[in-house]
Amino acid sequence: FFFKCVLQPTECFLSRPEEKQESTVKAKRRKKKKISDVLQKSAPKPAVPEDLQKLLTQHFGENRSVIELEELQLSDSCFLPANDLTHSFSSYLKEICPKWAKLRRTHKEKKSVVMLVLCSSALRSLELIKSMTAFKGDCRVLKLFAKHIKIKEQMNMLEKGVFHIGVGTPGRVKALVEQDALCLNSTKYMILDWNWRDQKLRRMMDIPEVLYKHLCMLYLCSLLLLVVLRPWSVKFSFC
Repeated sequence: FFFKCVLQPTECFLSRPEEKQESTVKAKRRKKKKISDVLQKSAPKPAVPEDLQKLLTQHFGENRSVIELEELQLSDSCFLPANDLTHSFSSYLKEICPKWAKLRRTHKEKKSVVMLVLCSSALRSLELIKSMTAFKGDCRVLKLFAKHIKIKEQMNMLEKGVFHIGVGTPGRVKALVEQDALCLNSTKYMILDWNWRDQKLRRMMDIPEVLYKHLCMLYLCSLLLLVVLRPWSVKFSFC
């Protein structure tokens, strides 16, 4: 007897666990760190003049000449002590500006303010205006932001009235300065809302669109301070 053996081909399925591992690794690598994750781990600390100077140099360094970059160098005498994070906004302003009552009485110029406060948004501006009640007294405060307020309305108010404090965003302030609606000759204090963080834990300088407008505004102020108006005695401060 002869037996005929016929081998039927069978399909073979190979599992590839290694590829799955590689794909998960790649997926993890693609995940970018959010700025809020980074900032959450960093403890808040008072700003120093070098922080602002570094931002100005990094932003304008590639597009400005050596002479223009030198003009951006603000001396330490241009800065007041920063908020050490123990003060409220009003108590901090009282500390850096002890003669505020006299300054607001003598200020009579239109199209200008004695103190200019720059922050990241309109909502933050309103918060700061409310929190400075104990400091400002009976002086007039002007809202300098775009939300629900047209620039022509602000221009008319500056032209017709006398205001002591301006609180707003760098974009709107820059636009008013460029259109000669806001004059900085009488400005003695420029307060930067540096340490406050929004819901995403971003400071004013961590928001790209705000940072760009803010640096352009500060660049304009630097030129006014060092080139156009050398006697201008404005003081920068971080709150």
